[in-house]
Amino acid sequence: MAFARTIKYSCLISSIAAAVLWAAGTAAAQAPGGNGAMSTPDQQRQPGQTQPGQPGSPTNPGMAGSTMPSASEPSGQSFADQFFLRKTMEDSVAQVQMGQLAAQKSPSGDVKQFGQKMAQIHEQLNNQIKPVAKQLGVDEPKNPSKKDKQEIAKLRTLSGADFDAAFLKDMLKDQQSDVKGFKAEEQAAQDPTVQKLARLDEPVLNQHLQILEQLAKEHNVPVETSQK
Repeated sequence: MAFARTIKYSCLISSIAAAVLWAAGTAAAQAPGGNGAMSTPDQQRQPGQTQPGQPGSPTNPGMAGSTMPSASEPSGQSFADQFFLRKTMEDSVAQVQMGQLAAQKSPSGDVKQFGQKMAQIHEQLNNQIKPVAKQLGVDEPKNPSKKDKQEIAKLRTLSGADFDAAFLKDMLKDQQSDVKGFKAEEQAAQDPTVQKLARLDEPVLNQHLQILEQLAKEHNVPVETSQK
């Protein structure tokens, strides 16, 4: 059963990883200063054409258009956007560290694999957010928040099933907060680039949350109903 469960989560996590990296890659390729490695497919596409898995294609009917607007100069109205970007990057730093810790300490194959993949995903997302944050004058946070540091320190003292339960509980809480924040930013963002990032990433984060909820149930961790 454990092997089958690991295979199941391997497939689920792989699909989410692909979706998240696509969203992050889209943002990087379309944002000012995006590198050539991520933007090559768009550069080669002919006008009016779409590719599978790209905005506007039949496989992504709900996604927005493929043109990423340039970030505007910081203004008095963009303080909320700046806060959102800084918090998102700060949260990602924490989730990278927590994911790496789960990959090292968890006794469960599915939790270990999920932690490893989560660390990779959030590191990639942070790298894609940095150019937009820089344009809005947001410094890259090097460390997690004080609260997240305390959670990470506590996880380091745990082992076995106790570690898995605490890790999944903390991640559920953080992911629910992230989804709520991205939904709010999608509606209230002043900067069009920040709004685009929120719109692209919120559905992927929501899928990530659903996997976490399912994983928590498999490990008998109580799951509070997330706010939609």
